[in-house]
Amino acid sequence: MRVLLVEDEAALAETVRQGLVAQGFAVDVAGTGTDGLWAARETAYDVVICDIMLPGLNGYEVCRQLRAAGVWTPVLMLTAKDGEHDEADAFDLGADDYLTKPFSFVVLVARLHALARRGRPERPVVLVVGDLTLDPTRRVATWRGEQVALTSREFSVLHFLMRHRGDVVTRTQILAGVWDSAFDGDSNIVEVYIGYLRRKLDPGSGPPVIETIRGAGYRLTDNR
Repeated sequence: MRVLLVEDEAALAETVRQGLVAQGFAVDVAGTGTDGLWAARETAYDVVICDIMLPGLNGYEVCRQLRAAGVWTPVLMLTAKDGEHDEADAFDLGADDYLTKPFSFVVLVARLHALARRGRPERPVVLVVGDLTLDPTRRVATWRGEQVALTSREFSVLHFLMRHRGDVVTRTQILAGVWDSAFDGDSNIVEVYIGYLRRKLDPGSGPPVIETIRGAGYRLTDNR
């Protein structure tokens, strides 16, 4: 199995490389996100292990650009960061697995084998609800054929609603899915961002794109 390891901590990279080689892997190492992106696009690897905090391009951007270029090599994100929001970001941008440092080498090897067995099938992730489309890999949303400028948080709220299209979701569910577990602000922040999205996704006449279900929450509708 041929593996690309994109890791800027030289000592860690060498330790992982030696361990994988001892397990029979062929391993290339890149020390920056820029070099890792180039290597992953130019060589047919079985799996890419990519740190998130990298010089040049961070791991999120490496993964996003690979998917945008149609490179579907399985990607395992390796990071010192820990939290549901970081993990969700990685998966939204096309990553296949996520491992937090410090990690078990045995678990790393097992996950690499699992990813290699899965292979590199194309996995388009563009979400479509009526006249609304959202591409998490390219971070692009369009409304009736026109691109909509969204902040990072607006994009995340819309992505959550589109993943739950047709379902009524509560403020608590949106907070848990979009804000991290450390958020201790007012839950009314959800209503604020729903308002921002409604202004940008104005249907003109007819029902709103995001319905308020009194006493329950919000629902994204098929707006055609």
